Amino acid sequence: MSEKKIIAVVGATGAQGGGLVRAVANDPGSGFVARALTRNVGSDKAKALSTLGAEIVSANIDDLDSMNRAFAGAYGAFCLTNFWEHFSPEKEYAQVKVMAQAAKQAGVQHVVWSTLEDTRKWVPLSDNRMPTLMGKYKVPHFDAKGEADQEFTKIGVPTTFLLTSFYWDNMIFFGMGPKKGPDGTLLLTLPMGDKRLPGMAAEDIGKCALGIFKRGKEYIGKTVGISGEHLTGAQMAAAMTKAFGQTVRYNEVTPEQYRGFGFPGADDLGNMFQFNRDFDDVFCGARDPAVARSLNSSLQTFEAWLAQNKQRIPLS
Repeated sequence: MSEKKIIAVVGATGAQGGGLVRAVANDPGSGFVARALTRNVGSDKAKALSTLGAEIVSANIDDLDSMNRAFAGAYGAFCLTNFWEHFSPEKEYAQVKVMAQAAKQAGVQHVVWSTLEDTRKWVPLSDNRMPTLMGKYKVPHFDAKGEADQEFTKIGVPTTFLLTSFYWDNMIFFGMGPKKGPDGTLLLTLPMGDKRLPGMAAEDIGKCALGIFKRGKEYIGKTVGISGEHLTGAQMAAAMTKAFGQTVRYNEVTPEQYRGFGFPGADDLGNMFQFNRDFDDVFCGARDPAVARSLNSSLQTFEAWLAQNKQRIPLS
């Protein structure tokens, strides 16, 4: 065990971090061992990771001293932020700054930072195609991450910038799956027109991250985009029709309609989907499933993911 290199995993009890801890546990020949960072070391999720052989360490990404301790002695670190926990881009940016400084202080040799585009490079605040949110963002949960990339580069932290995709698991946990319409037909509602949405199983993000750590210096300083498949709303609905054994129809709405749905973050997600739709070649072009497959040979297609998870998607 002591000969293996430590990867400190931020958000280890979440979807991406948990996927990486499990990927390390399932690949004993990788040369790595996971240090699972969590605020609640006594949680059931943390205990489950401990049984896989991960070291469980208490850490708080709002606190530099905490992160200095958490990263000490680690070869690598997997860094992420969770916008949906607090809805504050400024808090996300501050957390990235803490993680970058702690990685520098600890001499971490390879950071994989789970980031997204700063959409304002394509849609400046003066562009009225989509509303400006919170005064200075177009897609808040993208923009702050993309802007914060510089926190790693400007202090010389050896970093791979990992662009992730829409989690298909959002259909299980965040109510984004099909819902019954007025006539009882299941409707998959997205403001994507006929454009493709890069998506993937959340578990595969961690497996791809391990693939990057295994390749070492090859990916340091590079941006790597991953997805399982690029699918239109109609293609996703067709796959679900097959999986559920009942008709699922793609219900195309406008981004304006989606922003008006009124749930927390609807305006942010409406802008996100519009950005993906309006800059589809850029967005899909940055996320090549072939790259993801080269990092993770067990990469799932949407159909394969559905076969495993269809019972978990609430259809009421």
